[in-house]
Amino acid sequence: MEKNLDINQVKGWRSNGSTQSLPEVHGTINVPKTGSSWKRMAAFVGPGLMVAVGYMDPGNWATDIAGGAKFGYTLLSVILISNLFAMLLQHLSLKLGIATGRDLAQACRDAYSKPVSIMLWILAEIAIAACDLAEVIGAAVALNLLFHIPLTYGILITSIDVIFILFLQNKGFRLIEVIVGGLILLILLCFGYEIIVSQPDIVAVSKGLVPSTQIVSNPEMLYIAIGILGATVMPHNLYLHSSIVQTRKIEDTQAAKRSAIKYATIDSTASLFIAFFINAAILIMAAATFHFTGNKEVADITDAYHLLDPILGVKLAGLFFAVALLAAGQNSTLTGTLAGQIVMEGFLNIQLKPWLRRLITRLLAIVPALIVAILYGEQGTSDLLVLSQVILSLQLSFAVVPLVMFTSDKLKMGEFVNPAYVKYTAWAVTVIIIALNSYLLFDTIF
Repeated sequence: MEKNLDINQVKGWRSNGSTQSLPEVHGTINVPKTGSSWKRMAAFVGPGLMVAVGYMDPGNWATDIAGGAKFGYTLLSVILISNLFAMLLQHLSLKLGIATGRDLAQACRDAYSKPVSIMLWILAEIAIAACDLAEVIGAAVALNLLFHIPLTYGILITSIDVIFILFLQNKGFRLIEVIVGGLILLILLCFGYEIIVSQPDIVAVSKGLVPSTQIVSNPEMLYIAIGILGATVMPHNLYLHSSIVQTRKIEDTQAAKRSAIKYATIDSTASLFIAFFINAAILIMAAATFHFTGNKEVADITDAYHLLDPILGVKLAGLFFAVALLAAGQNSTLTGTLAGQIVMEGFLNIQLKPWLRRLITRLLAIVPALIVAILYGEQGTSDLLVLSQVILSLQLSFAVVPLVMFTSDKLKMGEFVNPAYVKYTAWAVTVIIIALNSYLLFDTIF
């Protein structure tokens, strides 16, 4: 008989009276104890897709388009490396949630002093607001492209999703996962079409997956590369993943948790591979369509939409591009809602009604986006989109460092502690992220 792991008695954690993460859906999805591995695997499919949403949200589009249009396929290697970083960090995140029963926000609250926890909470809220800003602008731009709705009205329309999300939360967590998966499939099909009609050079694409020294030696290329990294590895996803894996009803034994970590990692890695394909497809499309036709200065989502059909000589490329953008924006609102709830409840142990939490988050994003759209129009919202990705990039370190520390601490993780090779790889990734973000901060200020 295996000894159960009582998380309130594990040395190294403080008990702060935290409730379960996302208590309304915690442990609501059954995991079969018998049957084939495929049947058990199916029970864990979902959280990875929800996390993958953050890696293909509208904030990624501007950096991918700019990188492809200006430098061809060269920065494909950056997208690949960023996704490998993401796969490792999301594995650590889900492992923390399953092994300890704590999400990352709760773990920080238990491990650090109140002033440190409050600081980390504020930084996490800023990151979520920046992410929500990208969702609002992306959805508004898509509505403008598809239906010619002015940006200001499009930004206001996005606030309606509060009602939609509240409806979904009352119908069960599986429904949210199915809708997210469906929208990802739609995005995947849209960009599958874009790749076919743009007819990229497969050999050149393959070479682009190999890192080039030019990325470091060319300051402009390095700047976009850091932007891609910041737009790819999302800090709020680390909080999100450590919580939503706990929606599965797992026995409180070492064997059950070990099995859950294995299946959740497969779900996460496969989902992030889909995200890699979509991000790579955006850059490949931009390179094949703009870079190699002399339109190297295209860096704006709207410009890309208007140029796709004329350059490629087809009628549906622009339409599918805008549909995928709208799907990406709507998908991101779902996961952003949950991340906001997780962060506030985890750090402060305060449970707000979902509608109030979502309303606060929406207002933080809508107000600045609306002001900029009114004063500066389309160009201003594009600049705001880039700024949101810089903010996310700078905040990333404050989520990654605690995550690596906790999962590398045997007192906190027990037998699920990171093995040496994972520990040192994770710290190397952390150092790279901090170094690149420090460079970005210095370059932005000076």
